Amino acid sequence: MNYYELVFTVVDPEGFVKDLLIASLSEIGFDTFEDTESGFKAYIQAEQFNEHLVSEQLSDYKDQFNFSYETNLIPHKNWNEVWENNFEPVIVADKLYIRATFHPARAEFPMEIVIDPKMAFGTGHHETTYLMSEFLLQTEVEGKKVLDMGCGSGILAILASKLGAEDLLAVDIDPICVSSSIENAQLNEVDNMKTGLGDIDQVNDTGFDLILANINRNILLNHMSHYAAMLADEGELIMSGFYETPDLAIIQEEAAKYDLKYISHYTRNNWVAAKFVK
Repeated sequence: MNYYELVFTVVDPEGFVKDLLIASLSEIGFDTFEDTESGFKAYIQAEQFNEHLVSEQLSDYKDQFNFSYETNLIPHKNWNEVWENNFEPVIVADKLYIRATFHPARAEFPMEIVIDPKMAFGTGHHETTYLMSEFLLQTEVEGKKVLDMGCGSGILAILASKLGAEDLLAVDIDPICVSSSIENAQLNEVDNMKTGLGDIDQVNDTGFDLILANINRNILLNHMSHYAAMLADEGELIMSGFYETPDLAIIQEEAAKYDLKYISHYTRNNWVAAKFVK
C-alpha cells in the first residue's frame, strides 16, 4: 500500500504547536506520526490523501504559528518490518520492560507492558513517558482512583493498573490515542480502565487520588485549576511535557496558586516530570 508522507518543520518553542497539528491531521485520516528534530512526519494512505483538504484543515493555524511542510509519495512498505527494525524495547529503572508485540518477553524484569506501536503515541521512548513511568514506579498506587490526562497509547494508565490502581480513567483529545489505549489495555489484560475522548472539560468527575498529565507546558498551565479541583485532599499530581529551564519554575508558580505543593522532580535530557500534592 502506498502512503503520502508530509514532512513538517515547526517552530515550536513552547512545545504545543506540534500537538495541535498532529491532532488536526488525525481528524482527516492521517494515522501515523513520527517525531523529528525539526518537527514531525505524518503519514496517510495514498487513496485517502487530499491536498486541498490538508490545506483547508491547517488554514486556521497558518497565521498563528510558524510551520511548513513538504509532501512525498512513499511506495509500498512493510510497515511492520519497518517498526521491527527501528523500535527497541524500553527499560525503566530496571523494573519495567516496555516492548512491542513483536519483541520476546524477558522474565528478569518484574513488570512488563506490551504495546502495539502507533508510531508516535507514547511508546515509552520519549523522555516524558519514561520520566512519568519512573515516577509511577516510586508512587503508592494501590487502591487509588487515577486520571491519566493526555493518555496517548495508555502506557501510564496500564502501569497504574498493574501497580494496583482500583479506578482508572484515560482521556485524550485524539481518537486514535483513545482507540490505541483501549487496544493496549486489552493486550495487557487491564479490565478496570475507562476511556474518554475530549479535553479536561469533558471529565465530569472529582475525588481523584492521583492525576497523571503528560501534555505540554501551556496546556498544563491552563488546566491547573481543573487538576486542583478534581484532586482529593492529599491527592497527588504528576506532570510532564516541559523543560527544566525555564518551565519548571513557571509550573511551580502556577501550581502554588491552587494549593498544589511541589514535592520533587526527575529530569532526563532537560525534560522534567514533577510531583505535587494538594
